[in-house]
Amino acid sequence: QVQLVESGGGLVQAGGSLRLSCAASGRTFSSYGMGWFRQAPGKEREFVAAINWSGRSTHYRDSVKGRFTISRDNAKNTVYLQMNSLKPEDTAIYYCAATKVVTALVPGAYDYWGQGTQVTVSS
Repeated sequence: QVQLVESGGGLVQAGGSLRLSCAASGRTFSSYGMGWFRQAPGKEREFVAAINWSGRSTHYRDSVKGRFTISRDNAKNTVYLQMNSLKPEDTAIYYCAATKVVTALVPGAYDYWGQGTQVTVSS
């Protein structure tokens, strides 16, 4: 069982930055692939970024490449999402998730989810 708690969301102007954190419980954090997803009002949850257990392999949706960076610190049981050059279309609730698969890009492959943190980007 893994429990995930996100933090770091908030209101920021376009062009600004935020860093999201996701703290995980449990001693097996380093064995899970981790992902960030987001869901805007009236839209389906979509993949944002994923990282494998070691941190050596990452994946991003095209619209955030070059702006967002996913990373993890297995000693701290934490995964991060650094978001730079934020745009109003990045506004959503951001969720972190854990998967027993090496890396996964679809919500259905993830076994555990956090409660989400709101990110709002004003124009």
